[in-house]
Amino acid sequence: MAAPGGRPAAGNPAANAFFGQRSDQVDDWLAIQPDGTVTAFSGKVELGTGVRTALGQIVAEELDVSLDRVRVVMGDTALTPDEGYTAGSMTIRMSGSALRQAAAEARQALLEMAGERLDAGPAELEAHDGAITVRADPARSITYAELIGGRRFERQMSGNAPLKLAADFHAIGTSAARVDLPQKFSGGASFVHDLRLPGMLHGRVLPPPSMGATLTDLDLASVDGMPGLVKVVHIGNFVGVVAEREEQAVAAAGQLKLTWQEIASHPAQPDLPAALKAGASQEPVVLLESGQVETALRQATRRLQATYFQPYQAHATIGPSCAVADVTQDQITVWCSTQGPNPLRGALAQLLQVPVEKIHLVHLEGAGSYGHNGADDAAADAVILSRAVGRPVRVQWSRAHEFVWEPKAAAMVIEVASGLDASGSIVGWAYDVWSPTHTTRPRFAGQLISAQWMAGQGPPDVRFFLGGERNAPTNYAFPNQRVAVHWVGRSPLRVSSFRTLGGTGNTFANESFMDELAAAARADPLEFRLRYLSDQRARDVLNAAADKAGWQRRPSPRPQTTAGLLSGRGLAFGQYENSEAYVATVAEVAVDTTSGLVRVERIVVAHDCGLIINPDGVRNQVEGNVLQSLSRALKEEVLFDETRIRSIDWLTYPILTFSEVPAVEVVLIDRPETPTLGAGEPASITTAPAVANAIFDATGARLRQAPFTPQRVLATLAHPTR
Repeated sequence: MAAPGGRPAAGNPAANAFFGQRSDQVDDWLAIQPDGTVTAFSGKVELGTGVRTALGQIVAEELDVSLDRVRVVMGDTALTPDEGYTAGSMTIRMSGSALRQAAAEARQALLEMAGERLDAGPAELEAHDGAITVRADPARSITYAELIGGRRFERQMSGNAPLKLAADFHAIGTSAARVDLPQKFSGGASFVHDLRLPGMLHGRVLPPPSMGATLTDLDLASVDGMPGLVKVVHIGNFVGVVAEREEQAVAAAGQLKLTWQEIASHPAQPDLPAALKAGASQEPVVLLESGQVETALRQATRRLQATYFQPYQAHATIGPSCAVADVTQDQITVWCSTQGPNPLRGALAQLLQVPVEKIHLVHLEGAGSYGHNGADDAAADAVILSRAVGRPVRVQWSRAHEFVWEPKAAAMVIEVASGLDASGSIVGWAYDVWSPTHTTRPRFAGQLISAQWMAGQGPPDVRFFLGGERNAPTNYAFPNQRVAVHWVGRSPLRVSSFRTLGGTGNTFANESFMDELAAAARADPLEFRLRYLSDQRARDVLNAAADKAGWQRRPSPRPQTTAGLLSGRGLAFGQYENSEAYVATVAEVAVDTTSGLVRVERIVVAHDCGLIINPDGVRNQVEGNVLQSLSRALKEEVLFDETRIRSIDWLTYPILTFSEVPAVEVVLIDRPETPTLGAGEPASITTAPAVANAIFDATGARLRQAPFTPQRVLATLAHPTR
């Protein structure tokens, strides 16, 4: 295999850690093998979103080969470019655009080589299925393998190689079958959990029961003589066991007697919103300011204000984190489901105090997380235990370990105020969000939890504030507005990147409040939003979702006085990060006013992410976004007391069940002449507000705190005007 050798790019170290160090060499992105197959290299990783297939389609398109002749290698630090983290719905936009340009450059180079070999000019040649032919004389032909198979292009990407026009696409825009699914359907080795190495041992880590806990006693005699036990590893507050078999490691971990001294480090859960506001460590950062907001609000005919709250939420990865490490004197190899192979490689080098070149990190799929779950920490656990025993070690976290110690989605408090004039138009908008940082990824803004345990320290100081500002500004045009973020210096619970970062909480507040204003103005929620949108693509997704849902234009709430089972519909719009994909969602709900149970019957989503590579893949992503964000809206909240996290299993942290899945209908708006935007996150931000708005339409009660549990619904129904 012609392996790439990335060339580092100058830039901000934090930005390089996140975005990577992009290469401009064709050979770093793809290779033609001696048998004519194409190997594409991507520093991004497959998280279950289907990007391996989509990236293959992009390369197949620009190289004029069939998809089954393209193999995509992802997230291997010995082979692939450093593209930082797979995050922010940027894989197709960034890695896809780089691979597309590299493939176009390679195709240009192949045409030049073929012209010399076939004695023909570029205009006389055409490429098809891995061969170049003289158009007027098809017998004169040469394959890619004959031209360069097994050799390097030694060509820099100039950016001048022409990209194919949408009218000529044969691979892009088709619903290609995902290449990763057959192994998963058949029970083949697909995930890091399936990896087995010769001589491999099994490890379990016994984490502290709570943040700030200190180990005061370790009774090694409690596991004397246990079958298969190889070693107990104890460094500071880090304790792990290594055994010959998985069940032996589990048994030893369960029997080892530990004594911990705990401290109360959390506020009481009902006091969390106040604690977050009190924890703001600096002056607010004003993201947007125009006009005279306070004057406009003071002179408004009617002024409204509301406070919204987004709780801590867990990734709730169906399979707990797992990693395998093989630490030898000469080489450290780690297999894990990290979202950032190169950044984690650097963090592990720092942890072990070894040169980064000594570590080879290979991404293997995990059970999905869409953010920074326990995968990186499991990798650190594996290298610590492997180093201690001198053999490969597989570490599997338990369900409780995952729930307690994985980083959470940050809790947020949002206050919004606005004013209407006599005609019911918005005259001012003031928006303040209190949020901790939404990223503490290794080598970017935080450190591995194992390092904290070994050092006996609490979480490090926050070095980078990010995420709370995401989608805090709206895309609506208001005459006077101010948007500010108040950064919370230290979060009571460990937090880091979670799907959409602050986009979910901010859009919940923005779109719920837009609905409150529409209701106050006695305006139809769709028409009210359209008044303030000039971007035609934004208007198009709103109208497309409304048309598909059969939207009836009228004010909310729906006129109904009968208690019992009430129905309603709600609408929400968002453009992810205010510059990425456009999404509009319509939710139809039934609310049982006796039990407080909310049943979401139907979700309609209109989605515009520009040029669509794989329609079936995008549809799959939209559906996945809807189901996860609906689960977050209806059920998910991390429970804790002053000392410990109490959400440790599926009973204390329930998620959406199969019987609760609504009908999901997706309208894809393809724009072949516009750049491709990501689809991995945008459709998540509009679900919660659409459902909350539908509940209001059904009942006249406004829910301003997720999740919308039966208890919370009943409490709101009892006081609907609060």
